[in-house]
Amino acid sequence: MIIAQATLKHLNDLVPLFDGYRVFYRQPSNNEAVKTFLKERLTKQDSVIYIAYINEVAVGFTQLYVLLSSVSMSPMYVLNDLYIDVNYRNKNIGTALINKAKALCKENHFKGIIIQTETTNPAQHLYQREGFVKDTDLMFFWTNA
Repeated sequence: MIIAQATLKHLNDLVPLFDGYRVFYRQPSNNEAVKTFLKERLTKQDSVIYIAYINEVAVGFTQLYVLLSSVSMSPMYVLNDLYIDVNYRNKNIGTALINKAKALCKENHFKGIIIQTETTNPAQHLYQREGFVKDTDLMFFWTNA
């Protein structure tokens, strides 16, 4: 397995994975919108995306955004997205992507990593196995809808 930090040259490999991720969260498939969104992230460099390959096939990705804590006056990452192609699950790809994110966090001396996911997401077992602890402090959300 090879894990690379995504650049524009990885865009076409990322699109079907990101679209699959969105479909998992009950969003309509839209490869063009996905491509536009990801191209903007990669161009603006406002997120870090790691993409996993097995035998030159893109099989998974994770995306991190920077968040600042006013209380600790420290940056941290939000692991906003993690997705593994259904044909490649249970092969430790998620673990490898999480470990890559952890290494980046340590390298940049960030406070830690936050994961936001649905309470029904089966990946919660992976997160807990990888040392993430449920945090009950983050309980409110307002949506501009």
